[in-house]
Amino acid sequence: MMSQPIETELYSVILEHIREQGDAGLSFADFMQLCLYEPQYGYYMQNRERIGKEGDFFTSSSVHAVFGALLARQLEQMYSILGQPVTFTVVEQGAGEGHLALDILTELQTHAPECYVALDYCIIEISPENRKRQAELLRAHECVRWSTFEQVEAVHGCFISNELVDAFPVHVVERHKGVLYEVRVVEKAGYLVEKLVPASDHIVAHFTRLGVQPAEGCRAELCPAAAVWMEQVAAKLKHGFVVTLDYGYPAAELYAPFRRHGTLMCYSRHSANDNPYQMVGEQDITAHVDFTLLQQSGTTAGLETLYFGEQYRFLMGLGFVEELMRLQTQKEDPSEALALRMTLKNLIMPDNGMGETFKVLIQGRGVGSPELLCSRSMADIAAQFSMDAL
Repeated sequence: MMSQPIETELYSVILEHIREQGDAGLSFADFMQLCLYEPQYGYYMQNRERIGKEGDFFTSSSVHAVFGALLARQLEQMYSILGQPVTFTVVEQGAGEGHLALDILTELQTHAPECYVALDYCIIEISPENRKRQAELLRAHECVRWSTFEQVEAVHGCFISNELVDAFPVHVVERHKGVLYEVRVVEKAGYLVEKLVPASDHIVAHFTRLGVQPAEGCRAELCPAAAVWMEQVAAKLKHGFVVTLDYGYPAAELYAPFRRHGTLMCYSRHSANDNPYQMVGEQDITAHVDFTLLQQSGTTAGLETLYFGEQYRFLMGLGFVEELMRLQTQKEDPSEALALRMTLKNLIMPDNGMGETFKVLIQGRGVGSPELLCSRSMADIAAQFSMDAL
């Protein structure tokens, strides 16, 4: 796998960094960091459409407002679990266009006014262009503020992130004849190419702590930055919850032998490819999240795992079916009702949808073992429908 010979500003910046490293080249994590977050030319730092029909990919919150509305119901219960504090801080990191925040705030303002009045909604956003769009979209909600992660402290409330961790830079490794190698990015005649070197002790130790190893002949990704992030979030959470929504797997499934080529993918204009060395700065680069790592890191930092499951179970527990039925009754045109069903099914369907690959992890500090709304079982949902029919 190699780059295309296209000289862009970011391409030149990357080549300069590689040349500074000499024969060792760049780790893939450093290369990915530059592609996505280089201050001037990185993919997430440019003024461009990324999310939605006119962008490069969809997120759950861009599919329909019901996603944010259901998440708001869980936040309302968390507010109650914390004793309905005078100030309930919600920190959203990587808020994109701001649609998830808008849908949460609208739902709380309409159906949970006590929680809304107590709300301190803090957005952590590194992209200046995204902050401008968020400020315009959320201008009617005075409880919203922006901050850097470093400035956040002593949170009594909830950290939420939706498709944040999948964009953290990853290291790429391969195992051959029992030896673990790391992929480095080097220059060859002006092209970006890969070079395998024996993995560092740090990378080997990562898998030892995880208790899972990439299989022989397989390529895989690891994201130490995700563990660091979870520890940093835990340090800032004094009392409350951490809700992480993203696509990924537990480690045993993420590093299963059948996943021979890893999970690294690139997205541009809703087309996927597996070559990160083309269109540098013009396409998203992402890898599936290791949820075992997030749970282990949280436990080490004093968090307890309260819930982990597929997105479809999470949404069903919060009333997805009930909300779908309510929204359908508002559609007089049968074709519009059908279109609504097809749209919302994207959030829960396992095949060609977001229902199974996307997971939800909820951790807590100092909240005991509450029975969260999202953990409502399928049997309870069925029983509720039976009671409603009486």
